[in-house]
Amino acid sequence: MRRAARRAEEVPAHDRWLLSYADFVTLLLALFIVLFAFSRMQRKTIQSVSAGIHQGFDKLGLTVSERTSEAPPPASKQEPKQVGALTSLPFNTTELKTELEGVLGDAIDKHEIVVQQTSEGLIISLRDFGFFNSGEATLLPGAAVQLKRTAKVLMEHNLEIRVEGHSDDQPIHTDLFQSNWVLSTARATSVLTLLVDDAGFPPSKISVAGYGPYRPVADNATPEGRRMNRRVDLVIVEPKRPAVAAQH
Repeated sequence: MRRAARRAEEVPAHDRWLLSYADFVTLLLALFIVLFAFSRMQRKTIQSVSAGIHQGFDKLGLTVSERTSEAPPPASKQEPKQVGALTSLPFNTTELKTELEGVLGDAIDKHEIVVQQTSEGLIISLRDFGFFNSGEATLLPGAAVQLKRTAKVLMEHNLEIRVEGHSDDQPIHTDLFQSNWVLSTARATSVLTLLVDDAGFPPSKISVAGYGPYRPVADNATPEGRRMNRRVDLVIVEPKRPAVAAQH
């Protein structure tokens, strides 16, 4: 009897693996709990961001149906973009573009004038070969006709414009123009002077700027690109709102 009891005590237990198994299951459970909590946190974050976006669109007066129903225009029909952007102008740019193309048809056909809608707004681009001799800022004789036609349309719509002078990157240094910056500004000033003095454009609705070669629209490495960069742009800008007097 004593020998039998002693042998029973010496037989190893075969259910010790349950302890390891229980520990493994406990670790798996803890892992799944952590993953579940993490996924819930991400979902809440996404929901909060989505709610913020919806509130932003609602403040702009857009509904969800309007945002999803408007598809972007085909890439092939998109106009070139320029640096900077203005708020939406208070007139129909498509109709104005069509009207300008109607009165400037000959110059547009000759590629002397390009009317385009960009991120900057509506731009009437005057190529230098149709308005200036090389390296000069005096308008050619036929330029006045096109500028007066343009001014008439813009004044009928009571619009404000900024006259911007641009050049290519080829160095210039003459008695009159020490740099492309000076030349571009002089050309823009010549256009502004004709619009105000000869076409009767209101001086309070026009301004001038010279950018030299620093805002190109094409690659200056090619002759065609340099020719596109030599231009004077008439940029239609958003009218300034009258200042509101302070109430005391």
